[in-house]
Amino acid sequence: MSETAEVKETLTFQTEVKQLLHLMIHSLYSNREIFLRELISNASDACDKLRFEAITHADLFEGDGDLKIRVAFDKEAGTLTITDNGVGMSRNEVITNIGTIAKSGTKEFFANLTGDQQKDAHLIGQFGVGFYSAFIVADKVTLTTRRAGVPAGEGVRWESKGDGEFTMETLERAARGTEVTLHLKEDAKEFLDDWRLKSIIRKYSDHIQMPIVMKKTEWDKDKGEQVTKDEDETVNRASALWTRSKADVTTEQYEEFYKHVSHDWEKPLAWSHARVEGRQEYTELLYIPGKAPFDLWDRERKHGIKLYVRRVFIMDDAEQLLPRYLRFVKGVVDSNDLPLNVSREILQESRDVEAIRSGCVKKVLSTLEDLAEKDKDKYVTFWNAFGRVFKEGIVEDHANQDRIAKLSRFTSTHSAGDAQDVSLADYIARMKHGQEKIYYVTGETLLAARNSPHLEVFRKKGIEVLLFTEPVDEWWLSSFTEFEGKKLASVAKGDLDLGALADETEKKEREKIAEEMKPLVERIKTALGDKVKEVRVTDRLTDSPACLVVDENELSGNLERILKAAGQSVNAAKPILEINPAHALLKRIGETQDDGKFADWSQLLFEQSLLAEGGQLEDPAGFVKRMNGLVLGAN
Repeated sequence: MSETAEVKETLTFQTEVKQLLHLMIHSLYSNREIFLRELISNASDACDKLRFEAITHADLFEGDGDLKIRVAFDKEAGTLTITDNGVGMSRNEVITNIGTIAKSGTKEFFANLTGDQQKDAHLIGQFGVGFYSAFIVADKVTLTTRRAGVPAGEGVRWESKGDGEFTMETLERAARGTEVTLHLKEDAKEFLDDWRLKSIIRKYSDHIQMPIVMKKTEWDKDKGEQVTKDEDETVNRASALWTRSKADVTTEQYEEFYKHVSHDWEKPLAWSHARVEGRQEYTELLYIPGKAPFDLWDRERKHGIKLYVRRVFIMDDAEQLLPRYLRFVKGVVDSNDLPLNVSREILQESRDVEAIRSGCVKKVLSTLEDLAEKDKDKYVTFWNAFGRVFKEGIVEDHANQDRIAKLSRFTSTHSAGDAQDVSLADYIARMKHGQEKIYYVTGETLLAARNSPHLEVFRKKGIEVLLFTEPVDEWWLSSFTEFEGKKLASVAKGDLDLGALADETEKKEREKIAEEMKPLVERIKTALGDKVKEVRVTDRLTDSPACLVVDENELSGNLERILKAAGQSVNAAKPILEINPAHALLKRIGETQDDGKFADWSQLLFEQSLLAEGGQLEDPAGFVKRMNGLVLGAN
């Protein structure tokens, strides 16, 4: 390899990189061998990128289309070198990719550090900072590279001792691709061993599609030692794992491949591996992770799976292959039918892609159904990590709406805990004889929902109510109104209809009381004016003096608050105030003759009801003044 260097320039690392280098050098010792996994993974990505770019620009191969990764060591020099003939980097790309961290994951990486070396080492690949792991074992790193397609004179050498600075110089480099040389620390010389390196490669990188080559070694009887031959051997299997028969892939290999495609060091919860034949031929290997990635809620971040066409890498994050509510799924799809020059625009419009997408969704849902049935503990882990995202599918995926709803889990009044472990099928199985509806309440927090005054009559009669406290719940409830023939009914909307569960004697008694309370009801309505649509006697309350409800088709108070918080204009519906005549406060109000005090009591009743359902007062100071006046006047 011809390399001729020119003027050397010294530059300073970005602040975050300095922090990262300090961490690598001084903290992460427990699993040092992962540096090789990360550097090989980077080399593999570089080869994939070249093969993809060469689809439309074949001259980028420069007459050498035999892509490979080479690992070599020099015991005398104390160096370990990883070389690839992939796409390489230009000077600007070296500065962007190594001198700075332009990724949003940097701060999250540091925020997720636990102080546990083993766990923290596992975060490296997940947050896209794998290159820097070289400094775990090296006190100096030298990188030489040339971008495919540019003249040999535009090669670049980058070098750093991990001390806050790095040097760069332009050099003559005949070969395209990248070479990373690690000058190993004294306590890292264990990695200058043929058997040790090959063991690490087979452990972490056996699934890498590119051949990883090293010089062959064999035992020399005369010298009594292993000697290196001038002959290459491929250390890994160098075949796409998903193309193998399921019977030929071990659980450990599936799990290692997951770590490669997801940059997650934890084991996946489950996976689906299948070859689909028919109008569309493709292979899918899809994983359900065990924890949410740090950027799951980042709207700017593309989420998706890797797309290959006839084992040629096409793109990361092919989000068109799975709907948004399954954006946590990791893995690959390898199509035999899509064109090699497929673009994201083509993916959006292709019927073939739609067929692949539909098939992948069914495989993921089937995998989750198996998990829910056969391994409830793992399903709980899945739900706690991804439940909020998964419920988006009830709205987004109408074709699979019932399957998604059946897989969803919620909290209910059946137990006092906060675990989301109740399915709609569980609820129906526990419904009282004669119960025709699935009752629910929404609230900003679980405590607010559980203590909602709207639940009082349900608690009295022992009727289970689902507690919905996530913003996504209000969204899917607007389009999913029935499950297995049972309508979903909000306990805070419309007239309360308990159907066959209603007590006829109680009902007649309430009608009698409502007639008797008409003068008080009309007086309160007059006092509140246009703040309320209506005032009426309640059949929901047993302990509270009053509550607010809305008509059946109106937005709930909780949804109104969510929309306003999101900056949307809302035509707020006027609530209905329901009063409980049996409560002492209502009796006190009914005895008040002074119109001014009566108006204050009525306003206080309305404001208390608004606060009880999580609403905000328009005039908090007025509320305090009014309450203080009434309290003092009562003494």
